[in-house]
Amino acid sequence: EGNSDRRAAKAVKAYAKAHPHRMGKWMPESKTHVASMTGDDFFANEKSATITAAQAGGASIVFKAADGSEKVLKKGLKYTEGEVVDATFLSARALRAYIKAQIAATAPGVLFSVHLKATMMKVSDPILFGHFVSVWLEDFIATHGAELDALGWNPNSGLGDLERKIAGNAVLEADYKAAMAGRPALYMVNSDKGITNLHVPSDVIIDASMPAIIRAGGKGWGPDGKEADAKCCIPDNSYACVYDETIKYFKETGALDVTTAGAASNVGLMAQKAEEYGSHPTTFEIPSKGIVRIVLASGEVLHEHAVEAGDIWRSATAKKAPILDWIQLGIARTRATGAAAFWLDKNRAHDAQLIQYVEPALKEAGIDIPIMDPRAATRFTLETIRAGKDCVTITGNVLRDYLTDLFPILELG
Repeated sequence: EGNSDRRAAKAVKAYAKAHPHRMGKWMPESKTHVASMTGDDFFANEKSATITAAQAGGASIVFKAADGSEKVLKKGLKYTEGEVVDATFLSARALRAYIKAQIAATAPGVLFSVHLKATMMKVSDPILFGHFVSVWLEDFIATHGAELDALGWNPNSGLGDLERKIAGNAVLEADYKAAMAGRPALYMVNSDKGITNLHVPSDVIIDASMPAIIRAGGKGWGPDGKEADAKCCIPDNSYACVYDETIKYFKETGALDVTTAGAASNVGLMAQKAEEYGSHPTTFEIPSKGIVRIVLASGEVLHEHAVEAGDIWRSATAKKAPILDWIQLGIARTRATGAAAFWLDKNRAHDAQLIQYVEPALKEAGIDIPIMDPRAATRFTLETIRAGKDCVTITGNVLRDYLTDLFPILELG
């Protein structure tokens, strides 16, 4: 079906054990931590349903504004029986309040950092990044908004584009420098060249940046060219807990011993554009207050959300055949490996639908594989490989991407 089955070659793992890479030292008093929204994010607002035979067929996404006008955001959708269809949104208002609070809460000597994946979440994450930039420079933008508009600068493009556009304007350059000086030190992409975390949306990619900080003992590079602890802002709670739990675990136990660690492999649900990584055509920045609905051909409303201007709304799906294949692949890899877990949270709408597929399949196969929320599964996997045993992580598409960087970077370098 095109699902993912990834693990390190035995020869590569053996070489890494015999020639361990450098690991930073974790200290219990490290101030490095993950900070996420307290609600009104993609995780909190998610709705999910499994399409019945009667519901299968065409569908459209419709936005109805507060003034009663309607606009079809996407037509020609086709859902099949057994397909899991999600819809959710992240509140722009709540996001900006969260960013402002996290900037204010950054302790002296701690770097402020943002970890997204604009290269894969091509619609939503550049917008999220732009909110970080515009809140970071809120006073500067309030003062010079008209000039910045005239220059054609969009916060979504980052500080690098801003610096190029204001070059030679003494007033703008001076005020920009003052605005930056009034903020916490930023996590740097390149300290020598002055390239910050907020310079380009695609420069800091979460599945590479977070493992790098974790491997370094919770340290990132600051503008002074020195390592420091970091506040790691990951707005949405869907997967932030994986990195949060990893950091907490290593603060408690110290860095992973590469010479004795087992291997964490992955079976990932990714076929037929499964889950969020297939959501680009059905992700929208909402123009005004109103309601977004997924409307089936029969007129039935599958999902709906009340939204406000600037909110990011998206829908994602996972089809039945890939789900069933993924479960069987997970079972096969578990039998070949030993320890394993399905990374599914019964309290998340989408995962609850997948669990309805997983549980009967496990019963039919006569195998007991635990189903754990991502936080618990993270600790379970870390404890398993720390004990020198191998472990299979059976996950959805995004975690497939994240974990096939996190564990190899920790284990192999």
